[in-house]
Amino acid sequence: MTELSKPEEDLQDPGEAQGPEEAQLLGAEAGEAASTSASSPQVSWSALAEALPQEALNEMVANLINFLLFKYRAKELTSQAEMLKKVLRDNQEHFSVVFSQASECLRLVCGVEVKEVDRRKHIYIMVPTLGLTCDAMQRGGQGLPKAGLLVVVLSVILQNRDRGPEEEIWGALNKMGVYVGREHSIFGEPRELLTQVWVRDGYLEYRQVPDSTPARYEFLWGPRAFAETSKEKFTEYLLKVNQRAFRSFPLPSAEDVREEVGGP
Repeated sequence: MTELSKPEEDLQDPGEAQGPEEAQLLGAEAGEAASTSASSPQVSWSALAEALPQEALNEMVANLINFLLFKYRAKELTSQAEMLKKVLRDNQEHFSVVFSQASECLRLVCGVEVKEVDRRKHIYIMVPTLGLTCDAMQRGGQGLPKAGLLVVVLSVILQNRDRGPEEEIWGALNKMGVYVGREHSIFGEPRELLTQVWVRDGYLEYRQVPDSTPARYEFLWGPRAFAETSKEKFTEYLLKVNQRAFRSFPLPSAEDVREEVGGP
């Protein structure tokens, strides 16, 4: 773990660690996130949000997500003071609502938890949700983390008595804007990710339902999922997370992102 006091000029610009398309995408995502954070000062978040144009709020949230993802990849701590200095600057009064939405977006979309390790100095560390390390196994941990999608899939399996019918899994992901055969701007081609990548890595099992005619398929927890987390941890996590957040959290497709930035 690197020292928190690392000189500012030695830090990579978070804007370079993540492209502008990803920042815009996550800013839009975060605008839908619920405003819940136990570690921020108590203020009227709704009043602050109303006083700030949505576009400006989304931009600040996207910038903070960008910064926190950079810290996550670098395995570095950060603090409220550092976030105010390097990200929000002259918008310190909006820290609570921006930090809350950024943290919620990281948890639900990217599978990254922002945890406070020093309540007096407000120092934070970013860790994989529920201990899942799937992002570190792919492309050296680069790109946007995908553990959030794995959390959703494992949750659906758990809620279906440990066997997730394929139609149930895709039904849940469709509500998030993730569709079979459609390249997603964050998750790529989801069928390959679920039925090949995560099966190969041991997070999921994908098999035909016994005696099913016509053939139907289902997902189960894989051995690596059991090794890195547990059903008990997932149950506790699901009790803390508002389930409506998963259903109402729109993830735009790659086509939508290209249209927004004027790409081909």
